[in-house]
Amino acid sequence: GGVQTGQGISQPGTAGLFRRRRKVLGAEGQKEAAMPGQSVVTGESWEAAEPERAPARTFQFAGEKVLIVDDDVRNVFALTSVLEQHGLSVLYAENGREGIEVLEQHEDTAVVLMDIMMPEMDGYATTSAIRRMPQFAGLPIVALTAKAMKGDREKAIESGASDYVTKPVDPDHLLSVMEQWMRGK
Repeated sequence: GGVQTGQGISQPGTAGLFRRRRKVLGAEGQKEAAMPGQSVVTGESWEAAEPERAPARTFQFAGEKVLIVDDDVRNVFALTSVLEQHGLSVLYAENGREGIEVLEQHEDTAVVLMDIMMPEMDGYATTSAIRRMPQFAGLPIVALTAKAMKGDREKAIESGASDYVTKPVDPDHLLSVMEQWMRGK
């Protein structure tokens, strides 16, 4: 299969990635994803994917709950499509306060995807608040941020995040990070 590097660049399994992307996005999303800078791998057309063969990398989850805390509905929709396709059950909160309420109602949540840049209570404050709750001390929280500024990773980890993924999110990279934290690998 494809080898993932930290930069979100996929080697040999590119066609499988495109195939999966096409299924997730549907006809309307294909145009968007093919725009420069939007696709993980550039320079190949969508039609270049050869007929179905072995997928680049498959992630199989068994209905574990994932909470997405993000004020941008487009991000939530895109992430939900990918996560549900891999067998995850998705919960959603529009802001930090709501995220904490949803968590309290679903203590069996396996992992939280936390947007950092949100109005009122940002991802750092929300993560810190969750970490102060004893029942969530070991809950994996993956920070998501578009602002890949120097020091952001450290700030996220200091606030209690388990890991850090930059936007635009590479689905395979995100899934592998989630899998590591959920499976304790």
